[in-house]
Amino acid sequence: MRWLFAAAAALILPLVVLLFAQWPLRDVVQAGSRQANDAAQILFALVMAVGVAAAGRAGTHLRAPRGDANAPWRRWTVLVLVGPWAAYLLWSSAPTVWQSLLQQERFAETLNPGYFLVRLALWLLAALALVQAFLDAMSPRPAR
Repeated sequence: MRWLFAAAAALILPLVVLLFAQWPLRDVVQAGSRQANDAAQILFALVMAVGVAAAGRAGTHLRAPRGDANAPWRRWTVLVLVGPWAAYLLWSSAPTVWQSLLQQERFAETLNPGYFLVRLALWLLAALALVQAFLDAMSPRPAR
């Protein structure tokens, strides 16, 4: 999963450029700001979907416990809490995500292609959270 985290990290600079470019595009050029916003939404969804899993892997997000983070009961608790949520999210969103993918759904306001990628990022987020929780629960306790 390291290559996936690196690929998502590489998307941060283009995301920042697109977000920064919206104001000059809207006020100076008077064109292209909505396209920049749509592209930024896609990049943001993908970066966040992968970023949550990367933070979990590094133990740096809000669920990072204090004390002994590698206690077996803590790792299994995360799986018990995250697993059902991720599985439900994958199952309940399946029809809409699949339909969006088949239709190559567009952004409603601009009709630019790519909104289906935002919906696909939802699946990516849930799948990576589930995989990460499972890997954490199954990993042997590190030696001190």
